[in-house]
Amino acid sequence: MVKAKIQSVLSAAFVCVLLATPVLAQIRGPVEVTAAAQHDTSEDVRNNPPLPVEAGQALKPVYHVPQSLAPAQPDPVVQTQPAAATAPQSVSNFDGVGTGFSGPQGTFSVNSAPPDTVAAVGATQYVQWVNTSFAVFDKTTGAAVYGPASGRTLWAGFGGKCETGNDGDPIVQYDKAANRWIMTQFAVAGGAPYYQCVAISTTSDATGSYYRYAFQQPYFNDYPKVGVWSDAYYVTFNLFNGNSFVGPRVCAWDRNNMLNGAAATQQCFQLTSSSGSLLPADLDGSTPPPAGSPEYVLSYGSNALILWKFHVDFANSANTTLTGPVNIAVAPFTRACNGGTCIPQLGTMQLLDSLADRLMYRLAYRNFGDHEALVVNHSVATTNAVGVRWYELRNPGGTPVVYQQGTYAPDASYRWMGSIGMDKSGDIAVGYSVSSGTLNPSISYTGRAPGDPLGTLAPETSIIVGTGSQTTGLSRWGDYSSMTIDPVDDCTFWYSTEYLKANGTFNWSTRIASFRFPTCGNTNPDFSLSASPASQTVTQGSAASYTATVSALLGFSGTVNLSVSGLPQDAGVSFSPPTVTDSGSSTLTVTTASTTPAGAYTLTISGVSGAITHSTIVTLVVNAVIPPPVGDFTISAAPASQTISRGTTATYTVSVTPSGGFTGSVALSVSGLPKGATASFNPSSVSGGFGSSTLTVTTNKGAAGAGTSTLTVTGTSGTLFHSTTVGLTVK
Repeated sequence: MVKAKIQSVLSAAFVCVLLATPVLAQIRGPVEVTAAAQHDTSEDVRNNPPLPVEAGQALKPVYHVPQSLAPAQPDPVVQTQPAAATAPQSVSNFDGVGTGFSGPQGTFSVNSAPPDTVAAVGATQYVQWVNTSFAVFDKTTGAAVYGPASGRTLWAGFGGKCETGNDGDPIVQYDKAANRWIMTQFAVAGGAPYYQCVAISTTSDATGSYYRYAFQQPYFNDYPKVGVWSDAYYVTFNLFNGNSFVGPRVCAWDRNNMLNGAAATQQCFQLTSSSGSLLPADLDGSTPPPAGSPEYVLSYGSNALILWKFHVDFANSANTTLTGPVNIAVAPFTRACNGGTCIPQLGTMQLLDSLADRLMYRLAYRNFGDHEALVVNHSVATTNAVGVRWYELRNPGGTPVVYQQGTYAPDASYRWMGSIGMDKSGDIAVGYSVSSGTLNPSISYTGRAPGDPLGTLAPETSIIVGTGSQTTGLSRWGDYSSMTIDPVDDCTFWYSTEYLKANGTFNWSTRIASFRFPTCGNTNPDFSLSASPASQTVTQGSAASYTATVSALLGFSGTVNLSVSGLPQDAGVSFSPPTVTDSGSSTLTVTTASTTPAGAYTLTISGVSGAITHSTIVTLVVNAVIPPPVGDFTISAAPASQTISRGTTATYTVSVTPSGGFTGSVALSVSGLPKGATASFNPSSVSGGFGSSTLTVTTNKGAAGAGTSTLTVTGTSGTLFHSTTVGLTVK
């Protein structure tokens, strides 16, 4: 997204005309090859006074990427209840750079919005960069060891726009194979020429020295995103010429030369404006991609993910290719807020940006040896809110497949601005923002283990509940957040994004949290236990069934004995079969009685095999038996009155109307007749609870003198009776 300092040069938010996404496979070319405009080596950052954070406040306008998508449609993979899946456990949780943050170099003051919170974890440090300022933390204690400092501190003495500007849209990455930091932001103030400024640390210490480069781009290089790969650093941009979307651009930087401080080139492909925003794959773990593997680059289109393959040859650019696109069909979705602004907050009418017109950073890649996996997410509309749509893709080097997918929307709150990752055991975690009309913007995460039901995530864990909302005049939020994996244990997830401590504008804070799955890295034979569905509802006296599934892990072989606790009063239970050997499923049946109290019950299903015990939870909702409705009826008569002479008759229509399922027979009678008058009903009763009868009143000439009488018509059915009245005047 365009940064604060260039607002005077590049105009504010706009909406592009929606264009079609390419669907035919092809090879793009030719490749553009350019050398870095500048490169040198810096002094140690910690030995130089950091440049101060720029004063003032400026709002980043949003630059939307055109998309051509299917009309709004139901989401078939939405998860409306948390699954009985495995949740990661919290390790650390502390504030990052934001309002009131203090570090060794002073106190931070917010000067732009949104914060573009990006961060990465290294061997001993955690580096966080928020728009135009960064800080370095000790990852063990959470204490800041450097900062807050202006981003341009990294290019002090470098010269040119990288040194004089501080335009933001930062990315920080940790190259796990080389144990180096990659720090980059764009330099675009004042218009062309446009640069991407890149700093590569010379050691694993983020406060040490850096090799520095400036790569020129042909147009305004908005929203840069970097992926670390074994043969290059890959970067994607959304290029704009003024307010016109030129198209996405993907470049490869010569990683080997940059790690050694040598002159480096970039090789780039420019796609047309009919292509959506791209995201490069970013390597996690210690196993590199297979030899000769291309870099994977992803975007999304109408109910599809769109994959490109980038092969670079720095020795001979004629061999460099970008192959694609390949459309990968996914479950139908509708992008959140139509890509724009619709996220509600507590206590204000100000809505927040969804940025749902693109995939969210990162596209995390991992090579497990027997398969390659990519995980990614974006924000989609649900029936009454916004949820996180996430995917695990496999076999990207061959025919890519969607191994699993889901939309996490367990309640009516809005969840968006996610970031996803996968640890060395295949556990997945996703962090995101949560907000609603009854909730200040907050931060949560959820996850799943490999043995959990596909496409499902566990109940979410709150990182922090916000105590403020962003108020009038400021909709911009996030732009991106960061989920990264600790390179030391390859198990601990680190997540960072923004929240507010008080209502206001330009007063955001950020939070840094780490968590891990307890079974990650376990090399002993084990098993996982899951159950579905997550919840069942029955009436008293009825039964509910669940499927408990045991999945063998790491060569587990044994018998798992199943049991359940938390049953309501007077409920019975059975497993069929009662044990599972190695891997398999068992049907849990819970039978309730008429005396079982109504309510919601949490049932804990446990599996025991020797010293190994695992459990999972499901919910049983028991509703009281609703007695059948008590039938009844009403009675009416028309006309309301009649006038006759002595010796003549009057007739009335008496109607019976049932209610509550009444079907009985209603016997009719009348009282209050004048002297000498008689009455009859035809028929004398109404059967089936619905119908009418004719009441005939006959007077004789010898009847007493004229006058008006009130006749009471009564219907009787068992213990039920109702009456109505009519008038009779005899002349």
